[in-house]
Parts: sequence; structure tokens; C-alpha cells
Amino acid sequence: MRVLYFALLRERVGIPEETVTPPADVRTVADLVAWLRGRSAQHEAALADAALVRVAVNQDYARPDQAVAPGDEIAFFPPVTGG
Repeated sequence: MRVLYFALLRERVGIPEETVTPPADVRTVADLVAWLRGRSAQHEAALADAALVRVAVNQDYARPDQAVAPGDEIAFFPPVTGG
């Protein structure tokens, strides 16, 4: 699974992307977020506030209950604002 971090989240995690192999019980976006938060203090800081995180699975916006699979690309980014 390829995980991408953008903007503030990339700064907090300290890397732009990583390849991970979550355990079999990680089946949804919410499961993945919870598992990633346990990987390091940086992951916890980046993903702690759900209001600051948007997720895309294979380049489509995703809800917390959306399924994830080993070959997916998961992107985490802050909310986009216009002006």
C-alpha cells in the first residue's frame, strides 16, 4: 500500500510517502488511520485531528468507512480552501 502525505501532514510526518503493509485487520480508511497513528509520534501528530485530514483512495475522496486493499494508493492532505 502506497501512502502519500501532502502539505502540513507531510511536514508533521517528515516524509512525503511510504510503502506500508498493514495487518489484515486494517480494512477501512479509519482502520488505516488508527494503525498509522501508532507507527510514530510524528504520525500521531499528523493524523490526530480528523478535521485537519482529508483522504483519497486511488485518487477519489474517501470516507472513513471506505475499504482499503494492499495495492491501493492512499493520500492524506489538509482540507482545501479557496479564495
